[in-house]
Amino acid sequence: MSNAAAELLGLEGKAALVTGGGAGIGRSIVETYVKLGMRVAVADIDPAKVADLRASLGPDHIVAQADAADAADMGRVMAEIEHRFGKLHVLVNNVGDHLASKKSFEDSTEAEWDGLYRANLRHMFTTTKLAIPLLKKGAQDGQAGGASIINNSTIEAFRGIPLLVAYGAFKAGITGFTQSLAVELGQFGIRVNAIAPESTNTAQILGTTKVPPENRAHLATWFPIGRFGEPGDCAGAAVYLASENLSGWVSGTTIHIDGGVLASGSWLRMVQGGFTHLPIIEVDGYTQRPHAQQK
Repeated sequence: MSNAAAELLGLEGKAALVTGGGAGIGRSIVETYVKLGMRVAVADIDPAKVADLRASLGPDHIVAQADAADAADMGRVMAEIEHRFGKLHVLVNNVGDHLASKKSFEDSTEAEWDGLYRANLRHMFTTTKLAIPLLKKGAQDGQAGGASIINNSTIEAFRGIPLLVAYGAFKAGITGFTQSLAVELGQFGIRVNAIAPESTNTAQILGTTKVPPENRAHLATWFPIGRFGEPGDCAGAAVYLASENLSGWVSGTTIHIDGGVLASGSWLRMVQGGFTHLPIIEVDGYTQRPHAQQK
């Protein structure tokens, strides 16, 4: 990276904590931050991912096995960050999972609700509360807006998602958490924003390869941009929101990283050209059968 680019971003030497940074979107954010010269701490619950990332990043960074929803675990992580880095400039609350709980709300259980709450919202409360003192120190290095909290949500927080109702509810809660915390922490020079990805190719989803061969002709028309997301799409947004130089007056908002899907609503582009918001009827000999063009 050129000196001019590094100066534009203003991230070199700054300290970031990424939860759930051992794979997928989180790992892409971690690796991108490291390439930009940031000092990075990672908290991940999976020991295998921790070992792999620790070997990859080397001794200049912190990689800890920790549950982001556990105050004792994250207290130890914060203590190590304070010892090694002294402060934080960026917190990325990346953890989230639907926990394979796809079923009707009527059939869901309280235990499943509790697990989804912990995995998608509760951990943000725990980690953020513990990180605020270090972020206040980091904010003093810049102007107003010198520190940044980035919450990883989902596009499902902004539309209905059947069979994952509790998951959708907790993800929608991230929006309220983000907005209210932005108002509360702005006085300390801390910005709070969220990113909301659509289906992104990670170990959890692998959307592109799951499309049946007979439907692959439709893949380019499913999203307005014509593809599933990649972890780097989210990493780019996380760089923007981390950079005081680029986003120092952006707070309390969510960036939709969805290839235009939310904007499109029910409008879908057809393989043969044009757009539709109606089912397509294909005539085959003597029969007619409804054919869902995209979904």
